[in-house]
Amino acid sequence: MNLRNFSFLLVVVFCASCQFIKFDKRNDALNLDTIVDFSSVDVSPTFAICDAIIDQSESIYCFRTTIHQKISEKLLQYSFQVNQSIDEVVVLRILINNKGKIVFQSLIASNMINEELPQLDSLLQRSVEGLPTIFPAIKRGIPVATQYQLPIRIRLAE
Repeated sequence: MNLRNFSFLLVVVFCASCQFIKFDKRNDALNLDTIVDFSSVDVSPTFAICDAIIDQSESIYCFRTTIHQKISEKLLQYSFQVNQSIDEVVVLRILINNKGKIVFQSLIASNMINEELPQLDSLLQRSVEGLPTIFPAIKRGIPVATQYQLPIRIRLAE
């Protein structure tokens, strides 16, 4: 019986000691880049006419130029009456969602612009909503939403 207790004790010690034995595991797993920079995208949003441009900086320039031209064309359809000359820059904040739809968020303008052109906010909103759908920004192969601030120069004479 004594041999039986000794065998049982030896088995218990052997099983319990396995947790204290360190095994060297080879780490063959790929080190994945887990740090994601949310302030930049891999591919910027683009209109169909800019889609063939490969260079990132030229593509961004084409996008900005195209969006400014399209908004300017919409605004030139309206006539404005002002009491004093205006030559200022307003900032248009837009969101381009992951489906490529452009959404007007807000307009940052001076008090003088707000007093002289109270309808500018709604006209810009209509202009932005009339823009065609674009290809959204891409981050790690996934379409993502992006925010833009577009400066627009307002130049009107009395």
